[in-house]
Amino acid sequence: MGTVTSIVRVNYSVGELVHHRLFNYRGVVIDVDQNFQSTDEWYEAVARSRPPKNKPWYHVLVHGSSQTTYVAEQNLEHDQSELPIEHPMLNLFFSKLDNGKYVRISPVN
Repeated sequence: MGTVTSIVRVNYSVGELVHHRLFNYRGVVIDVDQNFQSTDEWYEAVARSRPPKNKPWYHVLVHGSSQTTYVAEQNLEHDQSELPIEHPMLNLFFSKLDNGKYVRISPVN
C-alpha cells in the first residue's frame, strides 16, 4: 500500500498582499502552515474569533509596524491596493514588489 498524503489548498502564497478583515491592517505573507501550528495557550489567549485550527494559517509582516502576526485564512482577504508594504524585515524575505506581489529573495548556496 502506498503512502497517503493530504493536500491542503491555500488561498494565499508567500509574497501576496493581504488585508485582515477583523483588524483592518495590510500585510504580506512570509510563510504558510497547512493548519494551526502554535500552542493551545496562544490560541486561547489570542485567537478571539476561534478560527478553525484544521485550515491554513499565515505568518504575515504587518504594514507600518515592526510586528509579525499569525492569522487564520478565514480572517484574510486579498489586498487590492497593490501598494508596497513598509516593514523593517521586508528585505530579509523579498527582493522587490512586482505586479502586486513580492518576489522572494533567492537562497544563496
